Amino acid sequence: MFFILESILLGLGLAMDASAVSMANGFSYPKMKIKKIILIALMFGLFQGVMPLIGYFIGHTIITYIEKWIPWIALIILCFLGGRMLYEALKSNDECEKVEKTDCKKLTFKTLIIQSIATSIDALSVGLTIADYSIIKAIICASFITIVTFACSFGSVFLGKKFGTRLGHRAEIIGGIILILIGIEIFVTGMFF
Repeated sequence: MFFILESILLGLGLAMDASAVSMANGFSYPKMKIKKIILIALMFGLFQGVMPLIGYFIGHTIITYIEKWIPWIALIILCFLGGRMLYEALKSNDECEKVEKTDCKKLTFKTLIIQSIATSIDALSVGLTIADYSIIKAIICASFITIVTFACSFGSVFLGKKFGTRLGHRAEIIGGIILILIGIEIFVTGMFF
């Protein structure tokens, strides 16, 4: 029972970054269809669940060499995505006023992959904390992380959509700022705590 609770809590902790990015996506694309929302939640859930397994299999050998770079990688990727979102929001404001927003901007599969990697890369190090688990326990733990992240991300997109609809064009600017702040938070946490 403690193992299940620990896995769920680990999933909640890891899901926070993915949830915040999901909310930013909801802010930026308030007319998003349910299929895209499920895809977002699924991508974040899968990446959050797979990364600890990769860390588990890599073990203490390679991860110790790349662990110090993880905060830098997340910072660069999320600041790039957030900066691009801000740039596009400010640049295309006039164009999007003439055209419906969903026709003007798309949340692409490539962008979702990049967001999923950026928000889950710190979960590689979680593989070290579960390194003493049997393979079955590691897979079960990763499954709980996946399910929890899926649920949190799914709900966060809806929350972002609700506020994104009310905020209009400013929502995409807020979404870009959120991505940049998450990158900074991952960096500061990884480097100093």
